[in-house]
This record gives sequence, C-alpha cells and structure tokens, in this order.
Amino acid sequence: MVMIVIYGIKECLNPIKLQLSNVLQQCLNSEMGLPDDKRAHRFVPLERDDFFYPEGRTEAYTVIEINMMEGRAVNTKKRLIKKIFSEIEKQLAISPIDIEITIKEQPSHCWGFRGMTGDEAQDLKYKVKV
Repeated sequence: MVMIVIYGIKECLNPIKLQLSNVLQQCLNSEMGLPDDKRAHRFVPLERDDFFYPEGRTEAYTVIEINMMEGRAVNTKKRLIKKIFSEIEKQLAISPIDIEITIKEQPSHCWGFRGMTGDEAQDLKYKVKV
C-alpha cells in the first residue's frame, strides 16, 4: 500500500495535478510494481502565505510525502526517489532543486484498509518486499 500527499503553492500545483499524479504513478509502477489501479494521491494546494520554503527555491517548490508499508529494499526506495526527480524534470520541467521527497514507512499492522489491517491482507496484487 502506498499513499502520497503532495504540497505546493495552489497557483502552481493546481494546473499540473493530473500530470504530476500520472508521473508519480508511472514511477511507482516502474520501480515498485505498484498497479495503476492502486493510485492514492492527495493534493494539498496552499496559499502563498501558508507555504514557506527554503531560500533558493522557486514558487514551483513541491513537497511529496510517500507513505508506504515497510518492507521495500533501500535500493528500491532510492531508485524510486531518483526516478521521480528525473521524470518530474523531464515531463513537467520542474527542477529537482524545487522538489523534496520524503518516504515514510510504517509497519503493515499500522495500516487499515478494506476492514482489516495491512498484516492481515493476503491478496495484494503487488509485492511489498521489493
């Protein structure tokens, strides 16, 4: 299970939501084997005065938080991060300096979906330990 939350300035984020969601899902698919029908992306467009970002960034600055069940290999997560940077730059022309990515992992028993906890799910269409 993977859920993504994306933060950015609303005037910059709103026009690219669908494209950015597609890029993220393509990266999850290619690097982790996550099926297309498991897209769970939440966009949080913020007012300029609600979103402070580091010096040297532009108004395109975007924060991507990836929540997932623990179990993926370090190299898998590193490949995913690098793929997201490169694909966002290639497809959306946003420089990696304006993107920050955090992967937050939780034990499967801390996830709840379809009336059960993640450690009880035996019918996932994708592998968690990749």
